[in-house]
Amino acid sequence: MAEPLQQGEIDALSADADRFVAELDEESYLHFAGLKETLDLAPIYERHERLTQLDTALGLGASVAGNRRRRELWKFACGGYLGNFVSEEAERVAELEATLTATVDGEEIPFRMLRPRLMNEEDRDVRERVEAARNELTDEHLNTLELQAAQVVQRETRRLGADNYADLYRSFGFQLDDLAEQCRRLLADTEGLWEEAADHFFRSRVGIGLGELKRWDVGRAWRGARWDTAFPGDMMLPALEGTLADLGIDLRSQANVELDLEERPNKDPRAFCSPIEVPGRVVLVMKPQGGPDDWRALFHEAGHTEHFAHTDASLSPEERRLGDNAVTEGWAMLLEYLTTDPVWLERRLDFPRPYEFAAEGAVSLLWIVRRYSAKLLYELEFHTAEDLPELQPRYVELLSDATKVEPAATDYLGDMDDGFYASEYLRAWAFEAQLRAYLRERFGNAWFSRREAGSLLRELWAEGQKPTADELLREVTGEKLELASVGDRVREALAAA
Repeated sequence: MAEPLQQGEIDALSADADRFVAELDEESYLHFAGLKETLDLAPIYERHERLTQLDTALGLGASVAGNRRRRELWKFACGGYLGNFVSEEAERVAELEATLTATVDGEEIPFRMLRPRLMNEEDRDVRERVEAARNELTDEHLNTLELQAAQVVQRETRRLGADNYADLYRSFGFQLDDLAEQCRRLLADTEGLWEEAADHFFRSRVGIGLGELKRWDVGRAWRGARWDTAFPGDMMLPALEGTLADLGIDLRSQANVELDLEERPNKDPRAFCSPIEVPGRVVLVMKPQGGPDDWRALFHEAGHTEHFAHTDASLSPEERRLGDNAVTEGWAMLLEYLTTDPVWLERRLDFPRPYEFAAEGAVSLLWIVRRYSAKLLYELEFHTAEDLPELQPRYVELLSDATKVEPAATDYLGDMDDGFYASEYLRAWAFEAQLRAYLRERFGNAWFSRREAGSLLRELWAEGQKPTADELLREVTGEKLELASVGDRVREALAAA
């Protein structure tokens, strides 16, 4: 059994973790912003090898003793230990995603542009061929690496003292079983609502009912091309700046926020946030395309940006960098869903038929929350299974039941994030729904235009990730975090339309 570490050792590891994350975030920024073709993770892991060693993780685990900061550092060290074993696979996957191309009808399409192409392609037959090409590349080039990494994680998790990956995260305080039960209830309670609303939604957007819809139609439906003229690319940044200004935030004058707006061939087409130093250097990366999906992505990442940029610098690395990611995802969603808020749409864009669009946004929200509910249930099975490839049919079954659209079986490995991140997204959706309801009650439906609301947000952002989403919600509203609140949010938007 491992011996607890001395406080001095723990402090040194905490400081090292701060640098480790900063370097990983900067490397990811350089790669996905198109400034570097390769994603070079191995050298970073080598420089911080103490954080990736088994004895460090075990020693931190023996030192927790109910201390949350130590538990977060222990979780991080376990992630570093497991991540070090699969860093080569992660680098290779990133390299392949950046360099692979598919030939569709004589056209060469970069792998990372296949999903955007599915969203932008009007011809359904072409979409099917694009989807088939993506699945072929995934199966031929990526899944071998993904499976190898998953099997390594499964093996090494036992050396960390847990029977399986799910049990490891339960020991970190993840309430996976309670959340899974909430997911089952949500799926049952919104089954009829989803079938009726989704059928109407898909018919209006792509002319195909839910029963005939295929997975290559879904991205095109979310794209919402008929709303493009209401979401022009050249208005994305001004709309964000104006929204933040109403809340008392001058984006351009934030010395710790960098805006990367340059065009580069390999730049990820979706906006993203790199909190390289929290709060000292936070980079918001965007490549404005226009259209509702692009606007949602920008506002989501802007939510992350403002959260990290306003985090109190005096907090510990664990409280600034680590903690409950449902908190930062909740802040990201709070800004993202302004782009489907009818009051915001009328105020910021002089939007046509805002309540109709808001209802469509609610259907999109229900899709993704039902999908992630199924993903969490799948991941709990996956991470306790002995033969991982045997879980492929189960992935198809669970996701099909939730969405009524059969997913690509080849995604049974790639459609998972490390660290049960699906659980943090799910809790973030609940956090956002309940906090939004509180803000509307306290400041009115146009809460986003009130300086007082902005002051409250900045006060809460300053807490970083020291509190959990559950604690933060209880502090502000007195409520318990409930996934069912998302269903209530959806029903309200559909009724208003």
